[in-house]
Amino acid sequence: MMKMYIEASHERCKKKGIRPENIFSTRVLEGEPLKLKLEQNKELISTAAPFLNHLYNFVQGSGFFAILNDAEGCILSVIGDDTILKEANKLKMIPGAYMDEENIGTNAMSMVISEGMPVQVSGKEHFIKAYHKWTCSAAPIKDSNGKIIGIIDLTGYSENVHPHTLGIVVAAANAIERMLEVNSINSVLRISKQHIESIFDSISSGILTSDLSGNITSINKHAVKMFGYSEYELRNMKIWSFIDNWSEIVSILKARENFVEKDVNVRARTNKMQFTLTTYPIYNSDKEIVEIVHIFYELKKNRKLAGKILSGQAIYTFDKIICRNKEFLKTIEYAKKIADSSSTILITGESGTGKEVFAQSIHNYSIRKEEPFIAVNCGAIPRTLIESELFGYEEGAFTGARKGGNAGKFELADEGTIFLDEIGEMPIDMQIKLLRVIEEGVINRIGSHRQIPVNVRIIAATNKDLAKEVEKGNFRKDLYYRLNVLPIYLPPLRERMDDIPLLIEYYMEKTSKRLNKRSINIPMEYLEYLKNREWQGNIRELENVIELIVNTESIQTNFSEVKSKDSSKAKSIQSMLSLEQVEKQHIINVINDTQGNVTNAAKILDIGRNTLYRKLEKYNIDCSKMEHCSEMERMDG
Repeated sequence: MMKMYIEASHERCKKKGIRPENIFSTRVLEGEPLKLKLEQNKELISTAAPFLNHLYNFVQGSGFFAILNDAEGCILSVIGDDTILKEANKLKMIPGAYMDEENIGTNAMSMVISEGMPVQVSGKEHFIKAYHKWTCSAAPIKDSNGKIIGIIDLTGYSENVHPHTLGIVVAAANAIERMLEVNSINSVLRISKQHIESIFDSISSGILTSDLSGNITSINKHAVKMFGYSEYELRNMKIWSFIDNWSEIVSILKARENFVEKDVNVRARTNKMQFTLTTYPIYNSDKEIVEIVHIFYELKKNRKLAGKILSGQAIYTFDKIICRNKEFLKTIEYAKKIADSSSTILITGESGTGKEVFAQSIHNYSIRKEEPFIAVNCGAIPRTLIESELFGYEEGAFTGARKGGNAGKFELADEGTIFLDEIGEMPIDMQIKLLRVIEEGVINRIGSHRQIPVNVRIIAATNKDLAKEVEKGNFRKDLYYRLNVLPIYLPPLRERMDDIPLLIEYYMEKTSKRLNKRSINIPMEYLEYLKNREWQGNIRELENVIELIVNTESIQTNFSEVKSKDSSKAKSIQSMLSLEQVEKQHIINVINDTQGNVTNAAKILDIGRNTLYRKLEKYNIDCSKMEHCSEMERMDG
């Protein structure tokens, strides 16, 4: 059978015009083309090298040399006895030479390419006469799909021909194939491992895995950064050596219960820290826990999320501010320009002018818009609680402190904005601590010496004249100047008369939809009265007036008979008195409903406490004589 293949090869050589007298292959790569060929086959070369050496060692001293070719027959490497290699070099059987049928006629390597099977060619079976002194045994190297990717050949003098030589070559080729397959699997596993590690490291939480004895089996880069230890140090530590809750975690998981988002103490390299921990058990086929995945979240990130949930994101934006007044429009443009600055903003203006609306709009116009917006009313928090509200406290800091401690508003606002409303009501001792936060960017929880860095944009607001408060000794001068870096003054509604019709239209539509009532058509005479009203409660008061109109529908009734300018003033006064009577009764009803709690009543009426006190005085409502008025509110009064 083999003789038939060789004869067929000789016939092809004749037809191709190959001369038996040729000595060299007609195609030999040199220089850059050879470098490129070797680079393309570097995996085959490196994998076959030990087997090629082993093959040569087996026949060393017997006049043989081993050759590795690529799938096209190009020689990639040669190893053998010096004597026979010198003869091979004379025939240019060197790296870069093509041993295929087209370039050097019939030989074992060319037969492997044409027939795809192991072949032994000896003596005159070679088409080239110079090769008649050789015996060649060659076998294909195939990939997992059966495609030839290389050839291994053992060539020696023809008198040393032996059928077992071909068997040795075939065995070497099979071994190379197995190793390439293993390499391929290892490569896939390596890539898969790298892929998993990349995902593992890209997660912005610290992740450790451990067995039930606490031996750490894997660590991501974020855990190394969070705890301050090197990866080598962590791998040589027991997880229970730096986590207090280890035995509790194991017990909970063994009981098939969840350990999710629990605050734990971790002994990091520099100090003791708190993290939020969630664990996941890994089971074997027998449903036994063999490994535990520990995911550590930074409390700061949890606090930011909590801040968004507890306070809500800022909802107001500049485009929602109803305005046509030129000076007020300039104020809006100025606020937009300073929105991205990290400098502190102080918003001043009477109660009800929209200071928090501006603060939220600034936040939403800034690069911090996706971060928390935390609003704090400094005048509504008792003096004894304001420090813990702003800066938080550690577990055991005082009687009644919750387990695990509590983050303050500044921690919740980290990376975002904190709005300190009624800043003029802040006690002097707290003003000193606020000044330190502004200057150093750190806070200390009550009961802790650990400094917590916070990156917070501070927007303060007040209806007081802080400069006068400084003169009176009620407000620190240094804090005033640190707050008043970017001042914004919001004018009262009486200075924005041209905005009143727009605001009435807006709140009429908004209120009627909310109450599911019809909009009321306000006569021009009454509109003029509203435009010229003093509006001590500003926009908040205007909104309440509109709500009264929608609820009572009193305007259209009182003005149904208005037919001349002469009667307009009298009718306007009549309507005004009617509305004020309704407003007075509405306030009395709300205060009764809240059992005399002025703070709660102000919230329901959606006006400031100071505004409500002014209205109580205006309508001569004596809270202390009301049936449900609390002792605290009497004292406030």
